Amino acid sequence: MVPTLVITEAAYLIGTRLGAEAEVRFLGDFAEGLFEVESVHPADWLRIAQLVARYRDWPLGTADASVVAAAERLNITRVATVDRRHFSAVRPKHVDAFELLP
Repeated sequence: MVPTLVITEAAYLIGTRLGAEAEVRFLGDFAEGLFEVESVHPADWLRIAQLVARYRDWPLGTADASVVAAAERLNITRVATVDRRHFSAVRPKHVDAFELLP
């Protein structure tokens, strides 16, 4: 599951670090249905705001906070991320800590 708010951030990072061809392949993966896209639910917005406020000193941005909010709502405990520093410190409501991949 990929929250919609993460797609733009990931596409930007892929495009700037790996080039346009990699970004096109990434977007094509969504077109092929290889990833499930999770919309932001109305209640997620408040939780996202709470997380951004709580971790404002890092900062934990909206995209990362949307991952936490969706994971809490869907009872997901494993998160794939390259941002281990932030996600290892976040304390979700439903588990003591996320299992980080890879």
